[in-house]
Amino acid sequence: MNRSMNVKKMTLNAILIAIGALLHQITPALGLPMQPDFALAMMFIIIIINKDYKTTLISSIILGILTAITTKFPGGQLPNIIDKLLTANIIYFIFNLVGEKISDNIKILLALSLGTILSGLIFLGSASILVGLPGPFISLIVIVVIPAALMNILLGMILYKAITIALKITNIVVDK
Repeated sequence: MNRSMNVKKMTLNAILIAIGALLHQITPALGLPMQPDFALAMMFIIIIINKDYKTTLISSIILGILTAITTKFPGGQLPNIIDKLLTANIIYFIFNLVGEKISDNIKILLALSLGTILSGLIFLGSASILVGLPGPFISLIVIVVIPAALMNILLGMILYKAITIALKITNIVVDK
């Protein structure tokens, strides 16, 4: 990859991370005890667009730290970092195994649905060990994780489509 392409890739990823972190911070809980996790959705988009492990790892660490700083969950700082790091690795390796057998549109749908549920399970599991939970584990999955996954699917697909259209219009190719 030439130097110019590398700078474009890093700039694009920095912008996507910033947008994800900003949306994560300003998104209200919509009257329920959960909110869509735009940082997580953006992390999945970065994984799909870039298709490389180093970017996946760095993005997950940065987004983990940024979501830890902005978490609304008492004591959720370390669980946020653990969650983003583990979830990104699992999703990356699943996508690496399936390769090009499924389209990027299906990959993002899988990431937004299963990845968000996985992320919620990892977050709640690590939070239960490190700081405790404000309610029963299963109840939190039903009340928080599953609705958040549904919101992530809807809003994440809109974000993904907007980003892929923007990349197409600007002729930016990242994964080569």
